[in-house]
Amino acid sequence: MAVGYLGDRSTALSERVRRTIALLRRRGYAVTPARLAEWCLGGPITELEARRAVATDPDLVIAKNLVIERSDVARVETIRSRATAHDKDSSDYVEMTLDFVHTLVALAPFVRGVSIAGSLASGGFRASDDVDLNLIVDDGHRHIAYVMVNFLGLLHAIRHRSKPVDDLTRRPIAPRLMTANLILERSQCMPLSRSDEDMAFELLVAEPVFGIETMRELVDANQSLLEHLPQLARRQAPLLIESPRRRAPAVLFPRQLDRPAEWLGGAAWRYMQWTRRHRPDALARVAYVRATMRPYTLFDSW
Repeated sequence: MAVGYLGDRSTALSERVRRTIALLRRRGYAVTPARLAEWCLGGPITELEARRAVATDPDLVIAKNLVIERSDVARVETIRSRATAHDKDSSDYVEMTLDFVHTLVALAPFVRGVSIAGSLASGGFRASDDVDLNLIVDDGHRHIAYVMVNFLGLLHAIRHRSKPVDDLTRRPIAPRLMTANLILERSQCMPLSRSDEDMAFELLVAEPVFGIETMRELVDANQSLLEHLPQLARRQAPLLIESPRRRAPAVLFPRQLDRPAEWLGGAAWRYMQWTRRHRPDALARVAYVRATMRPYTLFDSW
C-alpha cells in the first residue's frame, strides 16, 4: 500500500512540474530549479523534489541551471542571456519604477493598487525591455488610467531617450518604457471572471508596489485561484512603497471622462500598432500578450 501511495504521489508531483514548465514556456520564461519549486502549480515543493521530477521526465532537462523542455536545449544560451541581463540591469529599473509609481498614484487618486509585471518581475529583464505595470482602479476609470500611465510614461521616457530599444519598445518620440500591462476596475476583481492557472500565475509573479490591501482583497474574493497556486495566500511585498502624503483630489477625474479617454487611448493604441506594421514579430508578441489577458484587454473593439 505504501509503495502504491508513493508512486501515485510521485506521478502527481511530476505532472504538476510538467504543467508548470508548460505554463512558463507559454509566457516565455525559463527558471532555475529553486524558482520552479517556489512557483510550482499546486503549491511550493522543495528544490530536491523539483530536480527529481525533472530527472524522471524524458521531456524536461536542466541546462545552464534552467529547467527547460528538451526541445529548447539549442536555445538555452539565448534563454540564459536574459537571466544574466536581469542580474545586471534590473536594480536600476526597479528604483526607476518605484519613483514612477509614486508619481502616478500621487496624481491619479483613482489608482488602488499597482504591481510590477512582465520581465522585470519574472527575472528575465534586459535594458531594451519596457516595464509592465498591473493596475487596479476605481470603477469607471480604466481608460483614464490607461491615458494617465501613457502620458506620464511619455514624459518619463523623454528623460531616457538613450535607453536601448527593440521592436517592441521603439517608438517615434521616446522609447516605450513604463506601460500598462493589465488594468482592472475594482468590480472586475470582486470576483474575477477568470480563475484559471494563467491568471493565478499572472497575479503570483507580479510584484506588488502599492495598495497591498487591495491585492489581498482580490485574493480573498477569488479563493479558486488558490487551487492552482496556494502561494498567493502568502504573497509578500518587499518593494511596497508608502502612499504619498498628498494625492490629487478625486473630483478632477469624474467617471464621465472615461469615454473621451477611451477614444484618445484607442487612437494612440492604433497608432502604435500602425508603427509596428512592418515588424511581424512585434505584432505577434503583442497579440499573444493580449490573448492571455482577455477578457480584460482594452480596445478589443477597435
